[in-house]
Amino acid sequence: MKFASWNVNGLRACLGKGFVDYVTREAPDILCLQETKLQPEQAVFDLPGYHRYFHSADKKGYSGTAVLTRQEPLSVQYDFGDDIHRHEGRLITAEYPDFYLVCCYTPNSQDGLRRLDYRMQWEDDLRQYLLELDQKKPVVYCGDLNVAHQEIDLKNPQSNRRNAGFSDEERGKMTELLSSGFVDTFRHLHPDTTGVYSWWSYRFNARANNAGWRIDYFLVSRRLQDRILAAEIRTEVTGSDHCPVILELDV
Repeated sequence: MKFASWNVNGLRACLGKGFVDYVTREAPDILCLQETKLQPEQAVFDLPGYHRYFHSADKKGYSGTAVLTRQEPLSVQYDFGDDIHRHEGRLITAEYPDFYLVCCYTPNSQDGLRRLDYRMQWEDDLRQYLLELDQKKPVVYCGDLNVAHQEIDLKNPQSNRRNAGFSDEERGKMTELLSSGFVDTFRHLHPDTTGVYSWWSYRFNARANNAGWRIDYFLVSRRLQDRILAAEIRTEVTGSDHCPVILELDV
């Protein structure tokens, strides 16, 4: 089964930059989107064969996630946990016969790490949620997780040490999640690969200079580790400041 995940940074804009052509060419069985920035009725495009599940933030034009899937899920849930986590359209959980799919757009800690306290609460609560799912079925967890885990995962680690997405606190929470029973699929297959990123700032010609960050992931329950067939990052695909990430899994 092929999975794809892409932070489209505004789906309506991405539709004008080759979104449908890319999806048609990639032909994933399941496509997860983040930062859709629209209401479900605004998602007007032709991709036959996919069931569509859109989840929007209370605030229009902000955040948002979506799952497009060829196989209809057994169930779909939006958000998780306490009310504080239920207003920004950041999480969709789709249940399939053999696994749970969780599509996530993790809150950014923002400039000056002013939202770091909430980010830490999110990370702890979400880890507990994922572990509860994992007790029932294996989990495929993906999306823009807004953290570069190790120095290998961004071009300029030293100058970004205390910036959002590369703080010790955020990196530590990713370590906790992996240690609790999950596998970073890309790093599992490509442990030493450098210079492959999934996000580049629109400033300073970052993409042209490949001054990027790997902050988009597929994580899977450890018992799926031996079923990982491929994990790739489509750096050549434009249309957003992020590019798609891919997982092929024997499920």
